[in-house]
Amino acid sequence: MFAAKLVQLIETHADKLADNFVQNLKKSPRCPTLLQRVPPDELKRRARENYRHLAEWLSDKTESEIEDLYVGLGVRRARQGVPFSEFLWAVSATKDYLWEYLQREGLLEEPVDLWGEISLLHTLERFFDRVAYYAAIGYESVGEHASTAQTGWLRRAAGAR
Repeated sequence: MFAAKLVQLIETHADKLADNFVQNLKKSPRCPTLLQRVPPDELKRRARENYRHLAEWLSDKTESEIEDLYVGLGVRRARQGVPFSEFLWAVSATKDYLWEYLQREGLLEEPVDLWGEISLLHTLERFFDRVAYYAAIGYESVGEHASTAQTGWLRRAAGAR
């Protein structure tokens, strides 16, 4: 299947893709806080893991495995002080860069491969949508803890009067 060949090519070039993705992210004016607060090697490692293990993410990983990893990543980014909009931009940029790479390499041009491309696109969209959803849950959980702590502090301050 053509889609399997695309995934294999992506996984084979994961290091190069991750390097170029991080360089592109550094040029973006949409995520300055993310770039300040997340070490570059961590960004590169995350991108490399996504690209290198793409087949697993798209076919073998269960919903709960994706949930566990990306709720945790959402919590981590929230605690690092990265605005959710910047995190979401980076997730979207990961996906966009992948498609730009495939187009640049001339891998999305054969009409006979259209159904494989559509299937892969749908699966990738579903995966990245879940990444964003579960990361948002992680962000919200940090916000809830902060809100609960703030409410407790306000109650204690009011009682001290």
